[in-house]
Amino acid sequence: MSYVIEDYYATVDSGRLRAAVSLLAADVEFAMILPTGVNRGRGRSAMLDYLSGRPEVTRRHRLLRVAADGDVQFAHGAVTEHDAVTTGYFVGVMHIGPDGRIDRYQVSFSADFALLPTQSTSKGAQQ
Repeated sequence: MSYVIEDYYATVDSGRLRAAVSLLAADVEFAMILPTGVNRGRGRSAMLDYLSGRPEVTRRHRLLRVAADGDVQFAHGAVTEHDAVTTGYFVGVMHIGPDGRIDRYQVSFSADFALLPTQSTSKGAQQ
C-alpha cells in the first residue's frame, strides 16, 4: 500500500518541488518545528517558497516507519545529505482531505534525537 505521505517525500527528494506541492490542497496549512524555530504558513505558494529557499544539497528523507489512521498519515525517518551524512530525524503528520490532497501538515525535526533505537532503524525501513 502506498501512502500520500510517502509520495510527497519521494517527490520532494527528487527535486520536483512543483509536483510535490501539487499534492497539497491549495489552502494547505503547515507548521514545521525546526531547531531554528517554528515555520508556519498557508497555501501551496508558501510551501513552494519554503522548499525553494532551502540550501541546495542532495537531501533525502529516509522513511523508517509509516502508518495511517483514517485520514491522517504519519512518518518517522532520517534526513540525509549527500547520500551519506545523517543530519537528523523527523516526524511528519499529514491530514488528507476528501479530495486526496494534503490539507494540513506538521513536521518536527531534531538533529540529535532518533525516536528509534539505533539497532532498529533499518528494521521495517521504507525504501
